[in-house]
Amino acid sequence: MPTTIILTEDALTDADVEHVLSLHAGDAQTETPEYHVLVPQDTDHNVVAAIIDHLWSGELREAGEDLVGREPTPDEAKVTAAERLERSLALLHGAGATARGAVTQEDPIPALATAVADHGGPDDVQDIVVVTYPHVVEDTLRRDWASRAREHLHAPVLHLYAGTSALGD
Repeated sequence: MPTTIILTEDALTDADVEHVLSLHAGDAQTETPEYHVLVPQDTDHNVVAAIIDHLWSGELREAGEDLVGREPTPDEAKVTAAERLERSLALLHGAGATARGAVTQEDPIPALATAVADHGGPDDVQDIVVVTYPHVVEDTLRRDWASRAREHLHAPVLHLYAGTSALGD
């Protein structure tokens, strides 16, 4: 069975699921893939990059909260990631898809590479999809997950911005 691997920083939304499932809708020659979702536990939040992202988006209150906020403990980060994973899997299952997933460490690229290898390698995985919010600093400097995954895997990676139909670079 073909596999599409999804790396997401937050729980998938209905719009995200619709976009991912539409990649193969109407393609009678392609077997419906199984979806493998990866959600990292985030304990190392880049405060400066987050503040710039919030200011760029006009989210002044959120920028202030990042400035005075605290990092989650490893246990808190793991619980949050597990909740995001469960919500994502529930939406995929609700849409009729076969899906499973895992919580990864903070840097998800090694786990993504392992998942790709476990499914036969970049040539055998049907799609690799990264779903994130726009991150001005990382996206501009090409240090976002999609760019890093392309470099590491030497494979095409679709970058979707969470909850929208916008594509990342």
